[in-house]
Amino acid sequence: MLPDGFEAGCDEAGRGCLAGPVYAAAVILPKDFYHPLLNDSKQLSARQREQLRPIIEQEALAWGVCAISPQEIDSINILKASIKGMHGALDQLKIRPHRILVDGNRFYKYGDIPHTCVVKGDATYASIAAASVLAKTYRDEYMLKIAAEYPQYGWDRNMAYPTREHRAAIEKYGITPHHRLSYKLLEDPTLF
Repeated sequence: MLPDGFEAGCDEAGRGCLAGPVYAAAVILPKDFYHPLLNDSKQLSARQREQLRPIIEQEALAWGVCAISPQEIDSINILKASIKGMHGALDQLKIRPHRILVDGNRFYKYGDIPHTCVVKGDATYASIAAASVLAKTYRDEYMLKIAAEYPQYGWDRNMAYPTREHRAAIEKYGITPHHRLSYKLLEDPTLF
């Protein structure tokens, strides 16, 4: 935490998925915030993430979550969509941060606020880890909802990641309006 202001941590979830939106979150935590479970969301179980989400939402000084649709991902590419989602989440903050910490190595300037990109930042900074948890839980919640409409794809289990089950379902049933058409949806048959 900078002595003169607030740090906002940013992260996204769902970048590598074949379907569904990419979700991004921004979180400003109190300077002394600590929770023993808080870590990179990929290191936590779904139950632990769900346990942390209301704690983060209640204890954070400010937080925001933004989703970018598969159609927009196809239109502008996943990197730009992820960063646009982070900007959208930052727009929702009730407190203006003095610095932005971003998980990863790419970000576009957000107004005049300085930012720092940190590879594996979700395992280093609590605010990025908190953003990671919010992005992942909101995305999972959405994927479970649309999984009920398209049960054959197994999104309730694979969250639209490129698993064998998901790719086999695409091959058998075709695509849905939720699939990202700019992604390689089927594996190259020449590789087998």
